[in-house]
Amino acid sequence: MSAAADSTRPPSTGPAAHPHEIVLTLANGMVACRALHVLAELGVADHIGDNAIDVTTLASACDASKDGLDRALRLVADFGIFERLPHGRYRHTDASRLLRSDQPGSLRALCRMQGLPALQAAYSHLDHAVRTGSPAFHLVDERGLFPYLSDHPDEADIFGQAMTAKAAADIAATLGACDFGRFKTIADIGGGHGHLLRAVLDAAPAAEGILFELPGVVAELQFDSSRITAHAGDFFTDPLPKADAYILMDVIHDWPDAEAIAILRAIRQAAPAEARVLIIENVLTEDQPDPRGHALDIIMLAVTGGRERTISQFAELLRTAGFSRTAVIDTAGPLRIVEAVAAQEP
Repeated sequence: MSAAADSTRPPSTGPAAHPHEIVLTLANGMVACRALHVLAELGVADHIGDNAIDVTTLASACDASKDGLDRALRLVADFGIFERLPHGRYRHTDASRLLRSDQPGSLRALCRMQGLPALQAAYSHLDHAVRTGSPAFHLVDERGLFPYLSDHPDEADIFGQAMTAKAAADIAATLGACDFGRFKTIADIGGGHGHLLRAVLDAAPAAEGILFELPGVVAELQFDSSRITAHAGDFFTDPLPKADAYILMDVIHDWPDAEAIAILRAIRQAAPAEARVLIIENVLTEDQPDPRGHALDIIMLAVTGGRERTISQFAELLRTAGFSRTAVIDTAGPLRIVEAVAAQEP
């Protein structure tokens, strides 16, 4: 982390903060979030190189108001995203570089995704989700998020880029925590364009891979590996392939319990006894603070109707679906791996 980012601190919300500051900082938090979304959409970070740039030049490059851009940048700089220098100049911090489109591990697409009008509309109806337990996104499109995205390809493209970017760091941590070389055939269920499966097969050179995805996704795939077989289908209606291990990264949390169990049951029906299912997700602790995990849980509540789960909740889903011997594997990142074994048939 750069010295600039080290010296910049967002308003305190820790236990020592004044109660008024805790409430006011959280109440106004959406403003900083929206500023970040807008700056990502404008591509501001792409116009800042290794040297500082004045806001007049930056505003011209981004087709933005000099005053408006300066004020938005000043706010996010309070959180360590960009550094504000004298005379209206800005330069990168380690955090702001993650908003560059060409930065390895870039999070620009994820910030753009959170700023999409459809998602912002869903969050504005969070009261509906809290009161009813039903996804707020249903007030945007009663069919739900994924049918909506299928009808809005530009937004779907941003969503796909965001999920790929988010997974980049998580994949490295996952590979360091789990021995995939023990499996001959590995099926990635709902694996998008195969970024996780490719990395897993690189780490397990003797294994073969199967990518199970919706037909529209499979039609767009371009594999450069003879070790991956694409399998088109819908895990709610179509049979799943047979494999020694089934990996699901950030899939189960998209769904309420009934649908999550249906996905896991479909895997169990295809899986031979003793096959493994590996769920790679945030795992909530029962009684510890977890702002990242709890924020994701609210996103699921508002947008998909799913949820982040504790290990006991995962264990119950897996037991109901026909799996046994549930264990949790820690990774070097925020995600954990919930591993379970396909139970022997009675």
